[in-house]
Amino acid sequence: MNAKKAIIKNALHKNNAHRHGYNFNELIKTHKALKQFIIQNPHNKQPTINFSAPEAVKTLNAALLKQHYQIEQWDFPQGYLCPPIPGRVDYIHYLNDLLAETKIKHNVKVLDIGTGASCIYPILGASTYGWHFVASDIDPVSIKAAKQNIVANKEIAKKIDCRLQKESNNIFEGIIKPDEYYHLTMCNPPFHKSLADAGTGSARKWKNLNKNSQTTKQVSLNFGGQKAELWCQGGELAFIRQMIKESIRYQQQVLWFTCLVSKKEHLSKLKFYLKKAQVKEVKIIDMAQGQKSSRFIAWCFG
Repeated sequence: MNAKKAIIKNALHKNNAHRHGYNFNELIKTHKALKQFIIQNPHNKQPTINFSAPEAVKTLNAALLKQHYQIEQWDFPQGYLCPPIPGRVDYIHYLNDLLAETKIKHNVKVLDIGTGASCIYPILGASTYGWHFVASDIDPVSIKAAKQNIVANKEIAKKIDCRLQKESNNIFEGIIKPDEYYHLTMCNPPFHKSLADAGTGSARKWKNLNKNSQTTKQVSLNFGGQKAELWCQGGELAFIRQMIKESIRYQQQVLWFTCLVSKKEHLSKLKFYLKKAQVKEVKIIDMAQGQKSSRFIAWCFG
């Protein structure tokens, strides 16, 4: 097994349209609904929003999708995760770099595991690179909302197929059909081991936004995501281990398997699992959004 370590990044991908921040004046012109959420940054007197307010962040995302990705309509049910666009599209850009190494540019087919109600990765990938997606999820509500987002945008409607994973213990099985081939699989896995663990993580997040305890509790309840989005038995390590096990069966139908890894300390165990699976190549791709570092692991069988 050939394991390679990428250079640590300290900024968004060079092709990321959001690497220089947000132009709120232009965004308001594109999406007028954003105007009601604009406030003045007390430090530099520039326009911004309250990033701890769910509706403000959701509206900002809608404006970004409309301005940069030609997505006219985008929505999801209350209580589901609201994905940060800059970080999500960074994963897409680095996956494109991965494909470029093997000179694959056209007719790219991608499987998104756990697409969520926002269907954000397929929307960004189809809009940015014209990729074709299968978007899977175990939650019927998420699949219904994802389909509504796709149908509402004709430019990407024919490029994304949503599939319900009927067996919650399976990842690829039941989704990948016998005659299908994918250049990539991608996944933002549930990070936490339990609901309590997820609640602690949410509280920490909002504390970092300098919110008091009462506001933190309310925001966490309204903006924390659903069970399948936040936690699973054993957390992300167990989830990715299961993904590795299933990838052995589908090694002839997928070029690169990939998955985000939130905790750096999990990488050594994941490399061990991949070695046991006898994969040919492993890559750890580091990314960064502001002060936050992130990464995804990629593996192929040859």
